[in-house]
Amino acid sequence: MSSADPRRTWVLLTVGIGTFMLALDTSVVNTVLPVLSRALGSSIQTIEWVVLVYTLVVGALLLVFGRLGDVHGHRPIYLAGFALFVLSSGLCAIAPTAAVLIASRAFQAAGAAMLYANAPAILVRSFPATERGRALGVQSTMTYLGGVTGPSLGGWLTTLFGWRAVFCINLPVGLFALWLSLRSVRRDDPTPAGTFDWAGAATFTAGIVGLVLALNMGATWGWTSLPIVAMLGAACLALAAFLALERRLAHPLLDLSLFRRRIFAMATVSATLNFACVYGTIFLVPFYLIEGRGFSPAHAGVTMTAMFLSMIVVSPVGGVIADRVGSRWPGTAGMVLLGLGMVLLSSLNPHTTPREIVTALVVAGVGTGTFIAPNTSALLGAAPAHRRGIASGVVATARNLGMALGVGAVGAVFMTILGAGHLASPGPALYPAVAAAFRMLTGAAALGVLACAVRGSEHADVSRVHAPGGGEGGA
Repeated sequence: MSSADPRRTWVLLTVGIGTFMLALDTSVVNTVLPVLSRALGSSIQTIEWVVLVYTLVVGALLLVFGRLGDVHGHRPIYLAGFALFVLSSGLCAIAPTAAVLIASRAFQAAGAAMLYANAPAILVRSFPATERGRALGVQSTMTYLGGVTGPSLGGWLTTLFGWRAVFCINLPVGLFALWLSLRSVRRDDPTPAGTFDWAGAATFTAGIVGLVLALNMGATWGWTSLPIVAMLGAACLALAAFLALERRLAHPLLDLSLFRRRIFAMATVSATLNFACVYGTIFLVPFYLIEGRGFSPAHAGVTMTAMFLSMIVVSPVGGVIADRVGSRWPGTAGMVLLGLGMVLLSSLNPHTTPREIVTALVVAGVGTGTFIAPNTSALLGAAPAHRRGIASGVVATARNLGMALGVGAVGAVFMTILGAGHLASPGPALYPAVAAAFRMLTGAAALGVLACAVRGSEHADVSRVHAPGGGEGGA
């Protein structure tokens, strides 16, 4: 593809629309959960599975569909993802019961995993290294834009047309994106890679489902309860079995030799820590604003928007900078700013002014926006072309795992310090609980800074050769 090839713009638009649709769907559905509970006559505990099953299925299938993209080509898996997502969105819209809605969301999550696991690989294949950061920055911007738009759009659609409209909105958007994909995403040659690693897929799925479920339910069921301890133990055993299998197989689901490259390994670690900080913040700050400061939900939502808007503005800039100077130092600077944001948020108290709250959120948002595109570019650039699908799956898995770890760990610290104080009336214990949780996130950000700083530069690492099954990776 020549540098003047207009198809690059169409590919970027196609992937951007798909990314926006996925982020929009996630944030919209989270917003209307109380409405779903009333409309379908289900308990909150049951309706929570509308979100939880989506998280579990996406997390479990990302590496699977990334590997299938490498084997059969990224384009057919990506197109199938759009088709499945649109079809299952229609099933969600007509679901008569909560059980049918939850099952339909599982199929929707499978379609989302196909898209998440192959979109970055398609972008990296379509753009040269000198433009990769900019393209990934635009994709990040579309993610944040979908997240910001979702709550207000979801509330508006639900008020005017009912909850089913929030799923119907995916139909025209998804069909348009599918049409664009058919026209703009070029065919790629599949890699002759032997048989598919079904044993690896099974053990990885079992491990991730157990881990994410335990992290999500730990605060509710109790971190020392038998079900949580049993799930964590089983998840660790399954993931250990997965790693043992992958080391021995000629054609593994996850090529562990990728992690011998320091850039790839450290970019994965720092991405997981970054997402843990971001989602931990999204979880914590509304409790502080609504329960501690008496903000209305609408006021709290507007305040949180400051963080997302700063991500939207900065993400393309971070990508452009990475294209010009490399990814290492923009990524490191982004993690430093995110850590500063965590420090500022750890000082929240009953007297913190609204301006100080917004400033802390903006600093964290600028840090995240600066970090994401350079780090993703480094991670994908460290993988050889025939492993880009797996690398894309690793990027998405890092996001999901970071989200689960961030919310789970923050929830554990928050609820432990809150103690006997009921969440509906937490009293003065709320502020030290918030501060302790953000201090933990500050430590996570500091580890992320270290991971970025020690990973080395693309140029220093480009000549290394992967172990068997790998190849030379470009930066």
